Amino acid sequence: MGPNEKTDLELPEDTIVGSPLATRKTHTFDHIGSFATVAQYTPGRTRNRILMSIYIVLIKAKINVLLPFGPLAIMLHYLTGKHGWVFFFSLIGIIPLAERLGYATEQLASYTGPTVGGLLNATFGNATEMIISIYALNNGMIRVVQQSLLGSILSNMLLVLGCAFFTGGIVHCNKDQVFNKAAAVVNSGLLLMAVMGLMFPAVLHFTHSELHYGRSELALSRFSSCIMLVAYAGYLFFQLKSQHELYKPIGEEEVANENDSDDEDAPEITQWEAISWLAVLTVWVSILSGYLVDAIQGASESMNMPVAFISVILLPIVGNAAEHASAIMFAMKDKLDITLGVAIGSSTQISMFVIPFCVVVGWIMGRQMDLNFQLFETATLFITVLVVAFMLQEGTANYFKGLMLILCYLIVAASFFVHIDPVASD
Repeated sequence: MGPNEKTDLELPEDTIVGSPLATRKTHTFDHIGSFATVAQYTPGRTRNRILMSIYIVLIKAKINVLLPFGPLAIMLHYLTGKHGWVFFFSLIGIIPLAERLGYATEQLASYTGPTVGGLLNATFGNATEMIISIYALNNGMIRVVQQSLLGSILSNMLLVLGCAFFTGGIVHCNKDQVFNKAAAVVNSGLLLMAVMGLMFPAVLHFTHSELHYGRSELALSRFSSCIMLVAYAGYLFFQLKSQHELYKPIGEEEVANENDSDDEDAPEITQWEAISWLAVLTVWVSILSGYLVDAIQGASESMNMPVAFISVILLPIVGNAAEHASAIMFAMKDKLDITLGVAIGSSTQISMFVIPFCVVVGWIMGRQMDLNFQLFETATLFITVLVVAFMLQEGTANYFKGLMLILCYLIVAASFFVHIDPVASD
């Protein structure tokens, strides 16, 4: 009986502590659930769990070495008032926050299922851009909002996708990488619809054919924004419920590698921890965005750089830094469907969800935010969507296609460096 009693006494301890270590792959969810339940009743475990959560979110990732730049930017704002340095440090400080915001969203999405997870990604996937845009809207900087969102689309479609295709093509240089052509065509169609929504207010303005000068353009923009939001909601339903078979990766990579990817896909933090971190990170991004937006004009003058270049090129590169890294990583692993979901999917989110959302928010705020992005910007977007649509129509990728997309982005960046915004000059 002695040995048996000993076994009975040790079994509960083994179940809580030993089992997750021995069979982490199969019991990750149970481990987190039981840990969270026990933590509610024992203060010591609660403290340990909080410390572990802080370590996972704020310390574990290497990109978190950039976190101190945020508080440093705020200190510089009050101590020196040098807008160039405040802008530069705020820009760097937002990079890890954007990445951690995406991480917390992914962790929460693993508990909620595909439908709610898709909505979460639509809401928080581009949260950094949305927060910066709302702050700029509140300050009446409508052109900064328009140009930074346009820049996010251009950055994702040309720079992020180009770098992913280029690095993936170099790693797999002996073959053409393959992706799901049907899903890429649907996204290209949505991007062309977004171009149409942006083009008509601009054409209406520059042909001076408005029924009521100044008001028709704004009314058309608000109507088109509501239509685009309905279209995006329909796209989410189509993708997640109606035609989800269409979006399965080529060769069923997820099914084939299910056992290998269990450790990567299993959540590291609990559901309530993910919600709490989303709230904390969103507030911190909001605070830092305020200082960033306030410093844009001063940074433009101190660095002798056009506001259009800062808005279209610099701001989006920071907002898309996390997406840029993950798209390249998946391309190197020959998972191009996920790469396209990150790059083209994010462009679709911004053009069909974030831009119309900002128009509606501006409507509520009493700001005249419209879809007239001016002729130069609208033409740039139109050509970019056409170039990327042609690149994706074959369903294959290689390093040369990636190189072409990167070179196209350099041409766009140079164009905005020498471009004078007509609205700003007026």
